[in-house]
Amino acid sequence: MDIFYAMRVFVRVVETGSFTATADSLNVSTAHISRSIALLEDSIKARLIQRSTRSQALTEVGARYLESCKEIIAKVEDAASEAGSSFLKPSGCLKVHSVTEFGLECLMPLVVEYSKCCPEVTLDLTLARQRPHLIDDNLDVLITLSRNLPDSDVVGQHLGSFFSVACASQEYLNRRGVPVTPSDLIRHTCLRLTDSMFSDRWVFEGSEGEMVIDPGETFKVNLSEALAFSASAGMGICLLPSFVASKPLREGSLVRVLPEYQLHERSVYAIYSSRRYLDAKIKTWVDHLKAQLPKVFARHLSTVNSPRYWVGRAAKSQLG
Repeated sequence: MDIFYAMRVFVRVVETGSFTATADSLNVSTAHISRSIALLEDSIKARLIQRSTRSQALTEVGARYLESCKEIIAKVEDAASEAGSSFLKPSGCLKVHSVTEFGLECLMPLVVEYSKCCPEVTLDLTLARQRPHLIDDNLDVLITLSRNLPDSDVVGQHLGSFFSVACASQEYLNRRGVPVTPSDLIRHTCLRLTDSMFSDRWVFEGSEGEMVIDPGETFKVNLSEALAFSASAGMGICLLPSFVASKPLREGSLVRVLPEYQLHERSVYAIYSSRRYLDAKIKTWVDHLKAQLPKVFARHLSTVNSPRYWVGRAAKSQLG
């Protein structure tokens, strides 16, 4: 027996004053109403309504139970209304995870914009190298960088793509020379990013095809910003994601080498658990990222692809 349904029938019987009127209002038979009340009384082991062929009256227990039923029904309806509103109006806490560098360089400006548009949403953003589990770690959205959508059991929205570029300080290049082809890197100090997202080998993609370089066992660090700092200090040549490289290139602490080549292209996905009954805060956040991230990627791309920040053969040919 659906006890909640029986409670509602009981309240309706009291409100209408008869089994017949209740049956008519619910478009069921009077016998159905009678059975519902009888089953409810059996479940609580108490008589709720004294009834005869001509009249009915609440028992003392029935009067008390009636008030409890009304409170329960009101709470359930309030809960349903609140839950239903989450699919209409963004509100509540939105838990998001992203790789540290991507979050700092690309997401933070969008967080500010989103908070202005959806002030009733509280963003709980975690930036970390370790990739968590979407469900087990109770996340709403996971921003991931990969070649392909990592898990078919979840929903993934493609937000854009980026690639890495080779960079060094002008001081280092003055000392060690400018590499013209990827094979020239054998004579250089190559600084490495320790990251499971990228392989240890540097795979250059250019007009002549693919060239694979092993940078060797040199300085390694697990954050792109730290790698950019070490390269800016003249330690060697490094690979940086375009969204990390653009800032030191504009500031002049790094220049791009081997600009004819790009490396390690990756896609950015927003991962969430289901499209069904999608919470408004998740939908508006993902829609915001889909609308704004391509513009962010385009700005970074325009910087790393600008000859003013290049050195080497391509830069010379661009200049004339």
